[in-house]
Amino acid sequence: MTTTSTPAPVTPAGGLVGALYRRRPWLWLVAAVPAVVTTLLIMVVLPPDQTLDNLGDWAFKLCPFVFAVLTVSLFPRGRFGPALIVFAVFVYMSYLDTELVMRIQRFAREAPTNDDAFQPVYQFELFVTTFIVLFALLAYRLGGGRTANVLKVGIASILVVISGVNDLTFWALNDVWAAGTKPTELKWASHMIVFLGGPPSVPVAVAFMAVHLALAAIVVALPVGRWVDRALTAPGSPTGAS
Repeated sequence: MTTTSTPAPVTPAGGLVGALYRRRPWLWLVAAVPAVVTTLLIMVVLPPDQTLDNLGDWAFKLCPFVFAVLTVSLFPRGRFGPALIVFAVFVYMSYLDTELVMRIQRFAREAPTNDDAFQPVYQFELFVTTFIVLFALLAYRLGGGRTANVLKVGIASILVVISGVNDLTFWALNDVWAAGTKPTELKWASHMIVFLGGPPSVPVAVAFMAVHLALAAIVVALPVGRWVDRALTAPGSPTGAS
């Protein structure tokens, strides 16, 4: 006579990781609320500001991005995934693309008489960049990416965004400068200035970018999923993290 045994159920370990795992169906809302609130503060309540004044200002402007990455990494997967992706494309085409063009047109009209005319364009361009990164992360998550992997990809993406690579490509590719020649310092890169104490030279900016890209590569290579499995599952039980 043959007997069969029933596999032991997954037993989440105690502690913080286990507690968070048990509450995962709604945990994304904990990050979504501050993401929405801080986004509204920056995009609606406060005036557009292209320059970061200090590290506190830098952290405040970055926190909606961080909270949004955490929200997407925790977002529950389900049968409505394809509809959400199509809806995100609709939002981009119906609002983001149109609003960015309208701000550029407004800048063209106001630039001769308003020194701050570019501020709304710059603000919205950063918003669009954030949206594109989050869209890719959402597609990854809804396509089966587990929280640990989506989170580390999101953090690595943030490091790439703030690395200054676009500031360097702007310096390298732009051939229209008020002085007639390429500047020796990146005076517009205020997110570098708050860390370095002054406008970076091109070599310093390259080093700043290289450090961030190296950190992004390290984050991507980290075995975060394996660490979560160890913390999440009791000894001897199979893993079941999502």
